Amino acid sequence: MAKTHINGTDFRDMVVAGARNLSNHSAIVDKLNVFPVPDGDTGKNMTMTFNAGAGKIASSAETSIGALSKQLSRELLMGARGNSGVILSQLFRGFSTGLEGKDEASIADIAKALEQGVKTAYKAVMKPVEGTILTVARESAEAVSKAYADFATVDALYAFKIEAMQKSLDGTPDLLPVLKEAGVVDSGGQGLLYVFEGFLKALKGEVVEIDESIASETSSAGVDFESDEFGYCTEFIFKIDESRIPFKEHVFRGRLEELGDSIVVVQDEDIVKVHVHTLKPGDALNLAQRHGEFLTLKIENMTEQHNEMIAQDGQVNTPQKKQEYAVIAVSAGSGINDLLKESGATYIIEGGQTMNPSTEDFLNAIEEVNAKNVIILPNNSNIIMAANQAKQVSDDVNVVVIPTKTIPQGYAAISMFVEGNTLAKNEEEMTTIIADIKSGSVTYAVRDTNMNGVDIKKGDFIGIFGSDIVTSTEDMSKTTLELFEKMIDEDSELVTIIYGEGATEDSAEEIAEALEEKFGDIEVEIIFGEQPVYSYIIAVE
Repeated sequence: MAKTHINGTDFRDMVVAGARNLSNHSAIVDKLNVFPVPDGDTGKNMTMTFNAGAGKIASSAETSIGALSKQLSRELLMGARGNSGVILSQLFRGFSTGLEGKDEASIADIAKALEQGVKTAYKAVMKPVEGTILTVARESAEAVSKAYADFATVDALYAFKIEAMQKSLDGTPDLLPVLKEAGVVDSGGQGLLYVFEGFLKALKGEVVEIDESIASETSSAGVDFESDEFGYCTEFIFKIDESRIPFKEHVFRGRLEELGDSIVVVQDEDIVKVHVHTLKPGDALNLAQRHGEFLTLKIENMTEQHNEMIAQDGQVNTPQKKQEYAVIAVSAGSGINDLLKESGATYIIEGGQTMNPSTEDFLNAIEEVNAKNVIILPNNSNIIMAANQAKQVSDDVNVVVIPTKTIPQGYAAISMFVEGNTLAKNEEEMTTIIADIKSGSVTYAVRDTNMNGVDIKKGDFIGIFGSDIVTSTEDMSKTTLELFEKMIDEDSELVTIIYGEGATEDSAEEIAEALEEKFGDIEVEIIFGEQPVYSYIIAVE
């Protein structure tokens, strides 16, 4: 039956349907990422963010839309991952504000709440960029604001909203040249459209189910993996055996998601590397063995490690007295973790491109370190907004977020930290140094494209300087050396090569020798980072 108003029960059903519809299309959203790298994660971040809210309210008996939308807003804020996830949370934060105190919402109420959501999201972004999810949200909200009086039912309003979103989405390549160059629409805007399509399905009485055949690496609405139970950090590499069950990466990820979280699956031809936190490591191993044989295997009991941290009084072994300072850094790769710890990091949050930490992850870390002043190094441009969101809701701790976009920047920033300095002085020194660091990385392309005049073929290695792809060849070492050619100038003195997945110490040393021969007195440092996805992370100073 068509509705002229919606209450909390209606909105709950809409949210669950929106979460499931987004989850079913998460992989499609990921593929819209402009960069042809194997860690496109907009779909994953948006899905995990929205599921953080939908999973909590799925069983709610609340009938007031004002109260339920406020609860959703809180959960989305805590679960927000990546820039797209933070913006998504802010859109619904503003929407909730627009419905505050209402038991049910009329068509006019919804139109005004959508506008409030856009205003809140724009305020949360320091430098809003048009041609993104913000544009899709804004232009469609403006269209609804002008036309809402023409609609007699809520589903008619949302159908119009979706049409306006699609029109705006189709226009994003005209606003962002990089989208047009890559031949895609904005991934965040597409993800938002999938959410609202789910809303409309629920309003029409349709039931949206999770499509297991295309299960993404994100959890379904309403499912809680009880990550607080710790369990086992399970890592392994296996070689695909063609005589066994055919390996499909998206299906394998979906099955792992049923077993745990903190999942990374990286396939390189017939080799698959896996990381998962699970209470049932044996099930994860059995799942992999259906497709091939193990090359390496490591299982660590996180519960036992946690118990070893428990002090005699039963509390987590955090400092009993508040420390003056603590430095929290985000990192992926045991070698990089050790490097940052040795340099002065108090606490490492496991994460990066393939595992963007949530706002709640940062808040938990802030609580764990028990310090008066906390400095956060996100070390990834897609994590800075979540870190800043955690800063905003930390009332009793002085939190500073140094806007480090890469591991090299984080490594340099932490070297400038001085315990005896004031927080303001540390912030100034650490922020200043990152401007002098040239960062680069080498990975492989997941699709054919052309960017900045560089012709890129799927499977080739690509060299990334800052945020631009500057070279691409079939050979990893050749790509790396060509990348260095772009990065090193007459003022360069120190090069740091952090090698990880797909690279070896020998290959790194060969590159170092070539650099020393070509550039003379330049000093080269080699570090085993053990990072996923990126063969090399490099810095030039």
